[in-house]
This record gives sequence, structure tokens and C-alpha cells, in this order.
Amino acid sequence: MTFDGFETLAIHAGQEADAETGAVVVPIYQTSTYAQDGVGGLRGGFEYSRTANPTRVALEECLAALESGIRGLAFASGMAAEDTLLRTVLNPGDHVIIPGDAYGGTFRLFAKVLERWGVRWEAVPQSDLAAVRAAVRPETALIWTETPTNPLLNITDIEALAEIAHDAGALLVVDNTFASPYLQQPLPLGADVVVHSTTKYLGGHSDVVGGALVVADPELGERLAFHQNTMGAVAGPFDAWLTLRGIKTLGVRMDRHSANAERIVAELEGHPAVAEVFYPGLADHPGHKVAERQMRAFGGMVSFRLTGGEPAALRVCEQTRVFTLGESLGGVESLIEHPGRMTHASTAGSPLEVPADLVRLSVGIESADDLVADLRAALEP
Repeated sequence: MTFDGFETLAIHAGQEADAETGAVVVPIYQTSTYAQDGVGGLRGGFEYSRTANPTRVALEECLAALESGIRGLAFASGMAAEDTLLRTVLNPGDHVIIPGDAYGGTFRLFAKVLERWGVRWEAVPQSDLAAVRAAVRPETALIWTETPTNPLLNITDIEALAEIAHDAGALLVVDNTFASPYLQQPLPLGADVVVHSTTKYLGGHSDVVGGALVVADPELGERLAFHQNTMGAVAGPFDAWLTLRGIKTLGVRMDRHSANAERIVAELEGHPAVAEVFYPGLADHPGHKVAERQMRAFGGMVSFRLTGGEPAALRVCEQTRVFTLGESLGGVESLIEHPGRMTHASTAGSPLEVPADLVRLSVGIESADDLVADLRAALEP
């Protein structure tokens, strides 16, 4: 039987009831190796859990279904997924275009690791398609985008960016972590690879670290699987199981994250302590029309700048009680952070440096009234 509904896929894709016991939840296959029926006689294709594990395979099949892809691959972290992808598809001398406000960890990987390997990168504001086209070189092998971006929540037109990449003979990679596959599916829009930190919305409970790649091309999927096995940064079986458990409620959680974020944005807009609000659901957001076209809703991430500058931003981060001061995002609990000193500290002094007066919220699924009251109190002078 095939399913079309996202919520049905999230619960059932790759997760058939156990054939032997009827268990409706995929078992945790906590094993490193597998008995063989004679030399090379593998049962179900399993020989060693770095290469494949039944729990991880279930997660990978589910991820591929949710992103409308051909192949899903699960990793030990989002950065492990990024590193494996980039070392699979890039060679020394290649050129990559990244967002002008990319995630700090992605920037660090390009600037501190891949640059030493001979990969050249360029940060471009990707909402400006003309600027992206102008940045393309003969050696451009890949365009890397986030949409919405972290932490300024800029929006990129995935279809338009895919056209630019493919005209140049390059791949388009979309980090879909902020949106999740429930809100946005980049592969049907023309992307070649989707990247996730499954730690965030897919896991959803702040209790597991993981990453994923999903691709549309089987040959690229095989190349990535070879490197996944060779490099070895795979998701363990318990981590895969926790992520699968989180995915089952992704749809209902994202609906609540988005609704709560809209309530908070309404509170922040016009507040005398707030200089600017970044949220693609705002009608005057530069990317609102594109986001409206390619997203189901606008997500649970909100950023804003304070009229009182960095001291005010730090004070707000320290005064909330329902919002927890902490890095990461996408869990059921609400988090608040100062990107300039926390998740994006590595971008200081670079073209990707974030404003010092910026605060980023990961809006959870608590009572919206409590979240609004908490921020209102924290914004008091």
C-alpha cells in the first residue's frame, strides 16, 4: 500500500509492523554485527552496523518518503552529514556559493576545514538572484542555500536557484532544517540534495543529535552511501529510533510551533523595545511572497533586534523564564539565544557576522499566552 498524506508517511513509511512479533514500533537493533548463513550469506543484506542497521534503514526510508526523495541517509550529526556530502561531491579547486547569513557551523566548515583542502567559497545574499548569477564561475560546483536562513530568516526562491545552479552545471543543496519537510520540500522544487540537522524539528524533543541527507538521484545516493560507510559518521540505532519517534508527531508539532510564533511576532511588532522583527510570515518581509509559495506555513523561528543594542539583547536573554537560554532549536520547549555570542560566534569579523543586538527564538509548543507573557516581562526596561 502506498500513502500520500504527510502525517501518514511520518508514522508508517519504513515502519512496517515487526514480521515476527507484530510490534508496531520499529525495534532498536542494538547490535554491531550479524550472523551470516555461510561466507557472504547475509540475512536481509546486513553484515555490520556501520554499513547498515535495520533501525537506521527504517529512519532513512522514512526521511526519503517525507522529502519526496529517492534515497535517505542518516548521520551522527547535521555537521557529519554536511561534511560527508561536501567531501563526496567537491574536489580541490571547486567553488561554492553559500548564503550571506549561513549557519555558523556551515560557515566554519567551509572557512576552517574545506578551504585548507582547496575549496573556494563565496558568501552571497541569495535572495538577490542577480547577485547569485554574478557570483557563478566556471569552477562553481555547488550552490548551498538555507531557507529560511539562520538566524536572519531570509528566504531563497528554491526553483529559481535550482535553475541558476543547473545552468552552471552545479548542484543545489538546500539546508531544510528550519522549515522541516512538513513545511517545505526542496527536491520537487528542483534541489539536488536536502540536508537536515535531525537534532532539531525532526527529532523534536532535544534528546538526540543527528543529521540526514536526502537526494533525488539514485547515482548520487549510491556515491553518498559509499562515503557514509567509508567515513563512518553514522546514526546509532538508539539515535535513529529516537528520531523516528519524534518524526511521528512532526506535522502536529509544526502546526503548533508556527501558530505560537505568529502570536509572538504580533506581540513583538510595534513594541517600543524592539527595533526590527525577522519572520517570513510578515507581509512586509522581503521574502514573504516566495515563502508563501514554497512553504506550508512560516515556521517556529523568530529573530528580532533591540532598540537598546547589545546590552538590551543580553538582558532579554537572561530574563526569560519560560524561554530557556540555550543553543539549538526545534524542540518542544522554547529556547532563546544571542547568536552573536553563541551559535554564530565563529562568524565574528567575517562577512557573515550577525548584528550584536540580535536575539533568536525557537518557539516551542507551550501555551502561547505563557510565552507572550514571558517575553513581555523580559522586554520590560
